[in-house]
This record gives sequence, C-alpha cells and structure tokens, in this order.
Amino acid sequence: MSGRPDSDLTPDTQTSPDTAERAPETTEGAPERAPEDAPEDLSEADDQHDDEHDDEHDDEHDGGLLEEQARRARWAAAGTGIVLALAGTAAALLRVSGTAPALVPVAYACGAAVCALAAVLGARGRTRRALWAAVAGVMIMALGDQFD
Repeated sequence: MSGRPDSDLTPDTQTSPDTAERAPETTEGAPERAPEDAPEDLSEADDQHDDEHDDEHDDEHDGGLLEEQARRARWAAAGTGIVLALAGTAAALLRVSGTAPALVPVAYACGAAVCALAAVLGARGRTRRALWAAVAGVMIMALGDQFD
C-alpha cells in the first residue's frame, strides 16, 4: 500500500478528474430518463407485509437448516462409531490368533464395544455423548496397542 487514502479502492470505484466532469453519454434515439420517471418506493404497508413474510420464511428456513445439521451430526456420529467398532473388532480378532498377551485383544474388544455404544448414541441423536464415547473407545484401543 502506498499510504494514499484511495490506494485500497478497486479501480472501478476510483474516479478520475476527467470522467467526473463529463456528463453521461446518451444513446442516439433513446430519451434521457428524468428523475420523475424513476419508479417509486413501496408503501409502508407493503414493506411491513414483506417483512412479516420474510420473517416467517426465515424461521422456516432456519428450522429446516437446524434439522439438516442435526441429521448430519447423527449420521456422522453413528457412522464414526460403526467404523471404529469394526476396526476394534478386527484388531481384537487379529490379536487373539497371535502371540500377544491376553490383555491386548481384551482392550481392543472393550474399545470396540464402547465405539459401538457411541454408534448407538449417535443414531439416537446424542451426538455429544457419542463423540465422548468414541474418544473413550479409541483411548481404550490405544491402551491395547501400548500393551502389545
């Protein structure tokens, strides 16, 4: 920036001295529009009616938006819980067949169970509890990984 007061304006908003003094050009054959030909503003009654209609429409739109966001949160919580529960179950099954200590597959299985609980909570709309249950389930599975 150059420090000039008009330096941050875009080129289409800056006025040059030669264009500011010129009168607007008219096309040939088209009459110039007089200020009295300009459309009038809406009456106050129309404004009030439009405002009431807009408020009702906004309330309906906001309610639909909140419902959509809640639905997405439920699907996300349930889906995340299912995926984590499947991953924990698979890890528990793999560790049972190996030479890992018995605590390792138990930790994975317990973490998978908690994540399955998170999926159920998410499907019921308890998304905050589902999030915390998923975090707890992953932490339990991480303990199983540490024991390995």
